[in-house]
Amino acid sequence: MFKDRLNFKLLNILILVVIIYFGLITFNYWGWIITKALAIITPFLIAFGIAYSFYPIVKKLKKKGLSNTLAVTIVSGSVIFILLALIVITVPLVYDQLVLLSQSIGEVMNDLSRKFEVNLGDFQTTINSIMDNIVQSAGKYVSDGTLNIVGRAVDFISNSIIILILSIYFLIDMEKIRGEVRKILTRNKNRKKAFNYVKVLDKELGQYLNGLAIFIGIQFVEYTILFKIIGHPNWLLLGILAALTTVIPYFGGLITNIVAVILASVVSTPLFIATLIICLVFPNIDGYIVSPKVYGKTNNVNAMWTIFAVVAGGTLFGIPGIMLSLPVYIAINCTFNFFKEDIYDKIAKVKRDDKEKKQEIKET
Repeated sequence: MFKDRLNFKLLNILILVVIIYFGLITFNYWGWIITKALAIITPFLIAFGIAYSFYPIVKKLKKKGLSNTLAVTIVSGSVIFILLALIVITVPLVYDQLVLLSQSIGEVMNDLSRKFEVNLGDFQTTINSIMDNIVQSAGKYVSDGTLNIVGRAVDFISNSIIILILSIYFLIDMEKIRGEVRKILTRNKNRKKAFNYVKVLDKELGQYLNGLAIFIGIQFVEYTILFKIIGHPNWLLLGILAALTTVIPYFGGLITNIVAVILASVVSTPLFIATLIICLVFPNIDGYIVSPKVYGKTNNVNAMWTIFAVVAGGTLFGIPGIMLSLPVYIAINCTFNFFKEDIYDKIAKVKRDDKEKKQEIKET
């Protein structure tokens, strides 16, 4: 009788809540273990993500008759060449444009003060100070630099090389890794649904990551050329910004457009009009023509939930959270859509069982 009245599900939830609570209040004593573990695992996760993103290209090359080694060599060599070329070509230009950007922001502040008779004294001083610090830091990094900056640069370069090497190894073994996962999931007939779920999830995430990589490249080339053609003084920085902000749905392009228009407004009226036209016309071309062509079938994401995911990711984890918000949302949405029939059936079963129990109690 006592067993029938005891709600084991509620008891399990309470035990889980208590465990989580004690884990949180004692985090300072054992949290360093997780921190160290994450520091060790993170390069491997990043490397696997990179290899996973480029695997579809390797797969296409293999379908054309190339061996796995040759396909991986072509993809890896192309990526390394593009990265080195971008570093060699863009670093000097980026520094020059940072200096120009600092001057442009000062002109924007002065222009706003004159036109609208607004006193931006303290704010303008702060902005100018920040830009001066950025330019000075960039100058030190490019030229002589300090020991701390050099140390960080060495760490960054070392980690980047490690991630690059790990990515190549993962890319070489990606077919084997996928084969092992497939073998594990298909070994037991009861795991067929799990295999189908992983298959669907792999398709959704692969489609998103592959399309995102291509779209980032298109955005960089497109806006760099466009702003260069109209003579925008910060054409390269804006091209880089347009590419980087592609990972932020809905808001990324808006950030680039606002920055471009504000900087053009202090140069000349014709440049302001040309920049405004680009910022009004080409985002629509990208949204309605380029993006569907690149991504193919959409991932069927809801706009409201996507914005919520971006805001939540940024609030909880900063820039990494923003970058991971959309793929995480796609994974969650895909998981729910795949299992929703089972979830609905389970809920209906629980309701039926409760109804039957209530009916039995009334009869007794």
